[in-house]
Amino acid sequence: MNPAALRAAALDSTQPAIEQLRAIVACLRAPEGCPWDREQTHASLRSGLLEEAYEVVEAINKADDANLREELGDLLLQSVFHAQIAAEEGRFDFDHVAREISEKLVRRHPHVFGPDSCADSDAVLKRWDEIKRIEKGAAAESALDGVPGGLPALLRAQKVQKKAAKVGFDWSEASPVLAKIREELDEIEAELAAGHAARIEDEVGDLLFSVVNLSRKLKLDAETALHGATGKFIARFREVEVLARDRGLALEKMSLPELDALWDEVKAR
Repeated sequence: MNPAALRAAALDSTQPAIEQLRAIVACLRAPEGCPWDREQTHASLRSGLLEEAYEVVEAINKADDANLREELGDLLLQSVFHAQIAAEEGRFDFDHVAREISEKLVRRHPHVFGPDSCADSDAVLKRWDEIKRIEKGAAAESALDGVPGGLPALLRAQKVQKKAAKVGFDWSEASPVLAKIREELDEIEAELAAGHAARIEDEVGDLLFSVVNLSRKLKLDAETALHGATGKFIARFREVEVLARDRGLALEKMSLPELDALWDEVKAR
């Protein structure tokens, strides 16, 4: 498509929205397009992809539809952009991406598009895993296969624990997990007392892994729980800052007991 036709397609709002978006990205990537967009690669866009995904999550957490709509658009742009780069290199294009996920969804939902039946969500997930294993064409080497190493640490721990639980490697209730957390705390205290600095990171990791396990047993999402706790800390700390300013105090010049007193005052509100 020549530059004029490509630009016309990018500006044609009468065509399906996804087609206009594809045309816009193709126009931006064209020799006459945007220098920044032309320089991008799959690798250079990685951080942006992660950032957009997290911004979608934040919009969901805030129940902000206007922002969610915008952030989903930004995330969709990432998919279209990566597909355009691949298309320019003759590897695949957006149609291949859309067709492949459509075919996968149909294959993995035989209880909707085929003769199978599933009584509940657990049965659906079990059937999904069975079909996935068949598609891979070989038996998994481990029950923990399939968990991406690039996931955020809490989410990765949660997924690993769920996979282990599927083969019975799991406590039936939360109380043994609480005991494990206490055990990990004791081990950290012992390492600190012994001055084994090199082993502290390992023990703290064990503690965090056990806390994630507790969240899972309580049917909580560890990532969401920590996100909420961090947000609560930010809100309270800002109130401490306001309180200090109102009283003519500078936080950096206050002692920890004085800061704790302001924190307790804010917390009691």
